[in-house]
Amino acid sequence: MAMADRVLILIPARMASTRLPGKPLAEIAGLPMIVQVMRRAKAAGIGPVVVATDDATIATVVEKAGGRAVMTQPGHPSGSDRIFEALGTVDPDGRTQIVVNVQGDLPTLAPTDLAAALAPLGDPAVDIATLAAEIRNPLERDNPNVVKVIGTPVATGRLRALYFTRATAPSGEGPLYHHIGLYAYRRAALERFVALPPSPLEQRERLEQLRALEAGMRIDVTLVDSVPLGVDTPEDLETARSMLR
Repeated sequence: MAMADRVLILIPARMASTRLPGKPLAEIAGLPMIVQVMRRAKAAGIGPVVVATDDATIATVVEKAGGRAVMTQPGHPSGSDRIFEALGTVDPDGRTQIVVNVQGDLPTLAPTDLAAALAPLGDPAVDIATLAAEIRNPLERDNPNVVKVIGTPVATGRLRALYFTRATAPSGEGPLYHHIGLYAYRRAALERFVALPPSPLEQRERLEQLRALEAGMRIDVTLVDSVPLGVDTPEDLETARSMLR
C-alpha cells in the first residue's frame, strides 16, 4: 500500500479553551490558527489531513480553506477520543494503518518533524511514536509546564520512552528532553488506548501518555532539533504572530 493509503493525519479542534477561548480561529499571519496547522500537516506529505471538531464554525472555516472537517461528539474527554471517533467516520473500512494526532494549537510545527514522527513505527514492536527535543534553555529544566520524556537510546536520534514527567528528570549528568505532544498510533494501538481507563500515574502527572506505558504499550521517540510553539495563552498567540509574520 502507498504511504497515503496507510497514514491519516487527524487534528482535533474545539472552541472551549479555558485560557484562550476560540483559539482555533485566532488569526495568525492572515489565517486562522487551525488553517495554519492544517497546511503544515499537508506539507508533510505523508497522507490526507482531516480536522475533527465539535464546532460547526471551525468546520466551515476549514472547508473554506480547502480542507476537510468531520463533526464529532462534544463530550470527549481528550483529543485521542475525538480522533478515534473521527477515524471511524473517515475510514470505516479500516484501510488506515497509522493515525497521527496533531494538536490544533501548533502553528509553528515543522512539516519535516511531523514526517519524522513516523520513523519508529518501522519497528513492529512499537505501538506509538512521538517527538522530543533536547532542552537547551535552562529555564525549561525546572518548568512543570515543560513535559520531559525519560528514555533509553535504541538508535541514533531515537529513544524508547520509559516515563514522562513534569518534574526535572532524570537526575545526574546528561541531556533532558522536552516532549512534543504529537502522536503516531498504529490503528490497533489507538483502539486499545481509548478503551483503557485513566491510569494512576496519568491522573497524578496529568499526562495522558502514561496510560499507554502503564498498560505495557511501547512508545518510541524521534529526536528533533526544535520544539513548536504551543499556543495556550494570549501571550503565546502574540509570540506565534511574531514568528510567522
